[in-house]
Amino acid sequence: MTVKVLKFGGTSLADAEQMKKAINIIKADPACHYVIPSAPGKRFSADEKVTDMLYLCYETAKKGEDFSEIFEKIKNRYRDIIKGLALDYSLEDEFDGIAFAISHHAGRDYVASRGEYLNGLIMAKCLGFTFINPEKCIFFNENGTFAAEETNEVLSKMLKENTFAVIPGFYGSMPNGTIKTFTRGGSDITGAIVARAVNADVYENWTDVSGFLMADPRIVPNPRPINLITYRELRELSYMGATVLHDESIFPVRFAGIPINIRNTNIPEAKGTMIVPSSMIKEDDGTIITGVAGKKGMSVISLEKDMMNAELGFGRRVLSVLEELGLSFEHLPSGVDTMSIVVSTASLEGKREKLLDGICRVVKPDSIALDDGFALIAVVGRGMVAEKGTAQRIFGAVAGANVNIRMIDQGSSELDIIIGVAEEDYEKTICAIYNAFAD
Repeated sequence: MTVKVLKFGGTSLADAEQMKKAINIIKADPACHYVIPSAPGKRFSADEKVTDMLYLCYETAKKGEDFSEIFEKIKNRYRDIIKGLALDYSLEDEFDGIAFAISHHAGRDYVASRGEYLNGLIMAKCLGFTFINPEKCIFFNENGTFAAEETNEVLSKMLKENTFAVIPGFYGSMPNGTIKTFTRGGSDITGAIVARAVNADVYENWTDVSGFLMADPRIVPNPRPINLITYRELRELSYMGATVLHDESIFPVRFAGIPINIRNTNIPEAKGTMIVPSSMIKEDDGTIITGVAGKKGMSVISLEKDMMNAELGFGRRVLSVLEELGLSFEHLPSGVDTMSIVVSTASLEGKREKLLDGICRVVKPDSIALDDGFALIAVVGRGMVAEKGTAQRIFGAVAGANVNIRMIDQGSSELDIIIGVAEEDYEKTICAIYNAFAD
């Protein structure tokens, strides 16, 4: 028996018409066993997401102010959905309970999670599926990290007993029973957790786009779609800013070897992007690069010291300074007597002098500099390992765009090549690299 897990994003469930599309998709395929709904998203560009309104309710109540007007907007969103679906169903008791909890200083995570909770109740009613509350089966540790194995054990048992179920996304519970949410976009994570728990044949992630594109369409006009991508490639592109899928949601299904299919709720006939383990790529499909992505707002700390390579513990001492200041590095290219550390510029706020003084204290470099205004661009592709001349094509395209490459870094897997350029050259570098491989 084929088993599918389907997650629907906020835009896919923003109103009754969108909800109908999702329900039709589910009912059309008997393999659709488990559904993970998000909270209602924006219906139009100037609209408000329900989750954002819930956060506002929390902040308003925290200040001791009246949140009833904001909460009434939230209630009306759900009332409109129920009416549009012609459901004989009421959430009024739920609304009263949530309002009471907010007014009595319920936790921020509890308040934020109610968007998914209420949408899950509606979807379960529409489908005739069992409603499963994630606080009973998705767990976090005392320190707030996700308790993967405990969750998988309890959730697997629960889902075996309920072969058709709706499990709201975004939240679970702490050991003391209080609600804990994942980061924003966490419904993707819930979907992957459920897919792992039932060992699904496929995890379908339904959103408002038809999968991944080779480049950001805001930079490259009409970039080609990516039909097939491996988990490792996706991880690299997601990390560098490709945001169709929450990057943390990859890990539960990657661990279980379950493919992910990114689909468009508004164009359900489109096949979307398949995300698969490398082992599922049976033969060379001619793909050299899978995609190009990047991010601005980077700073580079550059160190020079003669005989650095012979100084035992040099790198460890440098990185210990970053650790003490709560800084993580993005990349760490180095030479025999040079070392560069790429960090987010925003993370340096209030820490610049301490960082430079600390590094000087622990390793006494011959020179040290901190430069802002960098952008990182990653060229990612499983076919790069076997294809001769790929780096030459990348660097040639960048040179042809009259861009100076400030940094080059390639991982040992040869899955990607990362270059650093000035922020003002970011867009034209992306375009140049894409055009060199898109033909």
